[in-house]
Amino acid sequence: MSARKCNFHTHSQFCDGKNTAEEMVLSAIEKGFDVLGFSSHCLHPLNPEFYKPFDHLWHIASDNIKAYAEEIHRLKEKYADKINIYLGFEADYFDSADYGTAIPSKENYEEFSPDYLIGAVHFINTDKGFYTVDHKPEIVKENLIRLYSKANGEIDGRAAVCDYFAAERQMLKKGNFDIIAHCDLIKLRNGPLNFFNPEESWYKDEIKATALEIAKSGVIAEINTGAIGRGIMDDTYPSQYFLELLYELGVPVCINSDAHTTAMLDGAFDRAAAQAKKTGYTELVYPGNIIVQL
Repeated sequence: MSARKCNFHTHSQFCDGKNTAEEMVLSAIEKGFDVLGFSSHCLHPLNPEFYKPFDHLWHIASDNIKAYAEEIHRLKEKYADKINIYLGFEADYFDSADYGTAIPSKENYEEFSPDYLIGAVHFINTDKGFYTVDHKPEIVKENLIRLYSKANGEIDGRAAVCDYFAAERQMLKKGNFDIIAHCDLIKLRNGPLNFFNPEESWYKDEIKATALEIAKSGVIAEINTGAIGRGIMDDTYPSQYFLELLYELGVPVCINSDAHTTAMLDGAFDRAAAQAKKTGYTELVYPGNIIVQL
């Protein structure tokens, strides 16, 4: 199926989005989208209440997943003559001896009959505890100090980064999903915190190893414009260097806005398309064999 404009990374009030799902649909129609995929944050089969004591809740509540699926199916039917709507989840990978394991796999989500899954790593678990890599800068800093302080008091940024990419590679090996989300999310707070240097060889080695695992898994890598749209970072995920590695390995890509508001639905799409074309890509690939020519 060919299309002109798609977004498969869309949030609504079912998780941490600001608009209702129907408001997102109406905005997508107004903006000329052919396809809109919903992807609420989800930790299934875990209950996200476990992290409530130290973090805000941004995953869809366990007892609300069914209602989410039903609402997206309702919108799919209601607006079938105007836009193609897909039901998905941004399924988090989390592995903890204390709280359990969540793996983004179609088997785990089968009861909700999703059209696709996005695999994501937001949480990093260590023997001292876990934290969220894209939290507010001050919170990320507190956790880096708590979990990655060396004997001399310095933050071991390399260890933090390596743990992130190791978790992503484990997700790729264990999971069964369609799109990998923001595959270098760890860099989001590096601007204000400066806890690692992306030009160092060890960092590039981590990216290379992760790119190889992405290629091996057969998933689509998204060019995510969410940080640009929110004014947090003047770059996409993945970085240009990372994207070039993915291209060399034959990994298909799509462009997603990671929209949390109607205004962000197609934020920085032109910039991402230019980046993809500069790298050598001629088309975008989405679940359901949807192709968008660049």
